Amino acid sequence: MKKSVSLNKSIEKILDIPSACYDINGTNPGMSVSTVPPHLRSRLISHGQKVCQLYKAALNDLKSKHSTILDYRYHAVLIRARFEENRNIKDEILARKLVEDGWNEFERVRSTFQFKYPTSPKGAAFQREPSFEDCLYDTWHPLEKQQYPDYFARREKRKKKFIEAWVKRYGSEDEKVF
Repeated sequence: MKKSVSLNKSIEKILDIPSACYDINGTNPGMSVSTVPPHLRSRLISHGQKVCQLYKAALNDLKSKHSTILDYRYHAVLIRARFEENRNIKDEILARKLVEDGWNEFERVRSTFQFKYPTSPKGAAFQREPSFEDCLYDTWHPLEKQQYPDYFARREKRKKKFIEAWVKRYGSEDEKVF
């Protein structure tokens, strides 16, 4: 007991904090130090957020099953009606059980091939945008360049300025580095 009292006194002197803020062990009970690394920490998800996640997953699954917009909207309205039936349930245990049953039903009836937008992650065209390098303009035939004389005149000026800036900063090609 004497050690904790002396520890509190030393902490009080060093930090100018009253000892009433510390417990018997000399630690501040209001401030907890997490032992979990920051990249492994997770936050709590409220019941409403879980319901919204289930609803969104159900609507995304409908896109996989129904190709026409009318079929999709009809079934989306039916799903919304099922969610609205249980909207005002006050019993937390029953509400939690309904969400769990909803996820079980979703896993049972979900489409085997999920709809993905082509350019979204895991889509067929994700990060497949064609890139056109500027140096490819140098390979154009002079007759092709004559179709855009203003652009290529500006481009040549920019290339000359770039080369001049390069030589000014790094020196000419003729100079040996080693």
